[in-house]
Amino acid sequence: MISSNPVRGTRDILPQEMVLRDQLEAMILKRYRSQGFNRIETPVMENLELLLGSDGGENLKMLFSIIKRGEKLNLTPEASVSDLCDLGLRFDLTLPLSRFYANNQAELEMPFKAIQIGNVFRAERPQKGRFRSFKQCDIDIIGDPSVNAEIELIDTTAKALMDMGFCGFTVKINHRKLLSEVIRKLGFSEEAVGTVCITLDKLDKIGSEGVEKELLSKDYDHAMVSGLTKAVTEISTDNLSDWVDDELVIGELTEVIDAVKRLSKNNFTIEFDFSLIRGMGYYTGLIFEVSYGPYGYSIAGGGRYDNMIGKYCKTSVPAVGFSIGFERIVGILQEENNQLTHSQKKMVLFYEAAQGSFDQVIAAGEQWQTQGYGVNLVAMKKKFGKQISAYSEKGYAGFAVFGRDEALKMF
Repeated sequence: MISSNPVRGTRDILPQEMVLRDQLEAMILKRYRSQGFNRIETPVMENLELLLGSDGGENLKMLFSIIKRGEKLNLTPEASVSDLCDLGLRFDLTLPLSRFYANNQAELEMPFKAIQIGNVFRAERPQKGRFRSFKQCDIDIIGDPSVNAEIELIDTTAKALMDMGFCGFTVKINHRKLLSEVIRKLGFSEEAVGTVCITLDKLDKIGSEGVEKELLSKDYDHAMVSGLTKAVTEISTDNLSDWVDDELVIGELTEVIDAVKRLSKNNFTIEFDFSLIRGMGYYTGLIFEVSYGPYGYSIAGGGRYDNMIGKYCKTSVPAVGFSIGFERIVGILQEENNQLTHSQKKMVLFYEAAQGSFDQVIAAGEQWQTQGYGVNLVAMKKKFGKQISAYSEKGYAGFAVFGRDEALKMF
């Protein structure tokens, strides 16, 4: 017998959770649109050449490739990945957006404020809260080189999180140029910066000792590695000028922090965190993440990626984005048993299978729909009492019986 289990690393989503997911997506979309962003959609498949040339960091190791079809497929013993595969599944929404903008920029306003909500795919090692197919909710601003774009993205994302009931979260912020300058000053070569950042990004998972061990295993000098872990713990906004010379970058960082503090109205905090890396290699400027409560992971993250769009068109275009980790948001709300209060009320309209035409039952249901109810039409069973109890336990507000005065009886 063929197994009915979903593919490893994926899962089936039951109706009760889908109600929550639909509500959250609607709230996020409403907030994003109210702030002037426009929704687009891109294919889940992209050309493999585009995906592999994306500076996607560790995610390139988790890429799902799609084998060629028909005569294109070269099944020889010496065949390489490019011989066997020509497409792949997207691992984030930023890369497809960059290609989308390059392909459609003549029809888009400038600056372009994009919304993307969709699934991405990574060959993760499956574990609790980590799936191989998961939803992201992104907003991006393309064409604005100023930090106004970062301020607007952080403010809009924070408002979306508060709409969903989150409060007291922390926005952590850093700057890739500051990070790169410190790494170089400690003696690492320009070519090593990316590798060092990838290892440093694991700090919250393996700790400073783990970071040092991994860097030393790559034959980096012990004094350089020790200096790096020291810098992570000692650098703050108060002593940044002691570590870096780029006053313009320090000014950008300070401007964003000060503006977001004023906008937050004490509902959340923003703080500089030099250990914040963000795993993608395409980030070029300010980067940020949102942490919440006791959970050991971020619930949103993003940053500036000014060099990516230029790979697909003649000119470089500034861009910055922020992504909400939808699956993590859903998991936290379920764990905290946080039910959204403004969901549509559902009722059951029972009818006798042999009674009249079914179109009359549908017409009766429409009357309840005009009063704001979601109406489920259900044929009555012999054990009607048990049937009522079963629907009572499924979150329905009440029921009516077609042809019997049709008054709503609340559960």
